[in-house]
Amino acid sequence: MPRSVNAVASKARRKKILKQAKGFYGKRKNVYTVAKNVVEKGMTYAYVGRKLKKREYRRLWIARINAAVREEGLTYSQFINLLSKKEISLDRKVLADLAMNNPESFKALVAQVK
Repeated sequence: MPRSVNAVASKARRKKILKQAKGFYGKRKNVYTVAKNVVEKGMTYAYVGRKLKKREYRRLWIARINAAVREEGLTYSQFINLLSKKEISLDRKVLADLAMNNPESFKALVAQVK
C-alpha cells in the first residue's frame, strides 16, 4: 500500500501563512516557522487594536466635547447630565462632530440645555 500524505493541503496551509507574511523583513517573510509565529502575533495585535480603536475614538470625542462646552461655561459631565435630563439622545460622535464642524449649532444646543 502506498504511503498517504496530505501534501496538497499542507502546501496550501504554508502558502497561506507565507502570503500573509508578505512584506515582512528578512526570514519573517520566507521561512515558514518564523513567518507563522510573526503572523500569529500580528493577528493578535490586530484583534486588540480593533478594541483599542473604539476606546481611543471615544476619548477623542469626549475631549472635543469638553473643550467646546467649557467655552460655554459648563463641564463635560454637567453637559452630559443636562442632556440626559432634557432627554436629548445624541451620541458622543455626533456631539463631537457638531462641536468641531458646526460650532454655532453646538452653541445653540448648549443654550437649549442650560
